[in-house]
Amino acid sequence: MKKMKLHTTIALVAAISAPTFAGETMAIRVGRAETVTKGVIEHAVILVEDGKIVVVGEDLPVERGIPVLDRPEWTVVPGFVNCYSRLGCDSEGGDDNSPDVMTSDELWPKAAAYKEVVTYGVTTLGLYPAGNGISGQAVAVRPLGDTVEEMLLKDGSYVKIAMRSDSPSKRRISDAFKKIAEYDEKVAKAREKFDKDKKGGSKKEEKPEEKKAFDPAQDAKPEEKDAKKDDGFVPPDADAKLRPWLEMRVGAKRGLVTLGTAADYLHFMDALGTNEFAYDLRLVLQRESDLWYVLDKKTYELDVDGIGDKKLRCVVEPLLTVTQGTMRTRNLPHELHRAGAKVVFIPRNDSLPDHKAWLPHVGEVVNAGLPSDVALRAMTLEAAEVLGVADRVGSIEKGKDANLVFLTGSPFEATSKIAAVMLDGEFVHGEVNQ
Repeated sequence: MKKMKLHTTIALVAAISAPTFAGETMAIRVGRAETVTKGVIEHAVILVEDGKIVVVGEDLPVERGIPVLDRPEWTVVPGFVNCYSRLGCDSEGGDDNSPDVMTSDELWPKAAAYKEVVTYGVTTLGLYPAGNGISGQAVAVRPLGDTVEEMLLKDGSYVKIAMRSDSPSKRRISDAFKKIAEYDEKVAKAREKFDKDKKGGSKKEEKPEEKKAFDPAQDAKPEEKDAKKDDGFVPPDADAKLRPWLEMRVGAKRGLVTLGTAADYLHFMDALGTNEFAYDLRLVLQRESDLWYVLDKKTYELDVDGIGDKKLRCVVEPLLTVTQGTMRTRNLPHELHRAGAKVVFIPRNDSLPDHKAWLPHVGEVVNAGLPSDVALRAMTLEAAEVLGVADRVGSIEKGKDANLVFLTGSPFEATSKIAAVMLDGEFVHGEVNQ
């Protein structure tokens, strides 16, 4: 692509009559862009090339010859990300411990639901494994594609962990950390043997004239050596069911822990103890949800950090609840945000009609007090963070996939409609005529 030049006029191409542009360079000029990471840009111009966002800014000039779609009445937002779905999947799962199961194994690209859900602005899906317990690993996909490879964004994006207020749920967590401790001991013994064998071998084989010059990494303290240089030590292989836990412990993978009640959270904290791993929460909201009890330390007497205290990312439905035994409305998503948690929205139910109503449902929570910028982030970037694909989707910025939703007004206005949807730089929904 040629370097952009300062022109006072923009050359328009006539009669762009089909929702294509795939692989082409094009500019889109809209009245307003809500970028999520860079704030709101008025009179925004977005340059798209080869499915990626090249640049976005206010009133940017465009080089002559580049097609321009001019829609000053539109607002553009990032494509919506549903990180917790079973659309297109039909397997059944049990109540077992299978963190090594991969949802990608049941992915069927020809599922009709994918073609429909993208018309509702959903450009990224996180498909989780069926079943309770520790049921396996989710997969992040784009809704359209002829093959699994074309749909796949990230395999093994998170480990789904169902937590209840019962002994089996707690035992699964505590047993996992017992196995980690056993594995750590096994690695330590293997390391000790490796160092001993290496030291013994060097004494027998090394000749005075072959002695190497001082190497800071090689002569570092034992605890510093691994971080400075790979000395050839290979840790013992871990069991397939243990490997996801080892990845979560170092933050290479995250868990998504499902909780339905305040008691579930307290039991999870008890099972976790002093152990740590990377995780987000899936909080199942019900009409009389009691999860407000565990938002922070102020709400209960136990010496346990609350959800807000831990700054946890929380996946919830856009749903208003009530305090038990009363008719007092509670806006738990707003309460989570105020307590310090990061809100992630998913549709109220995993049906196509609920995906269609997702935006107005979130609008109800916004009207009840949740800031609109927090709500939009909850449908985009925070959900992408849960899936581990925030480097590609979830915001409108340079280098990210050109997944865009064009609206006739502000996102959470009751009268606002989806005018068009772009996926990887190609219009896949809406009438896009010049």
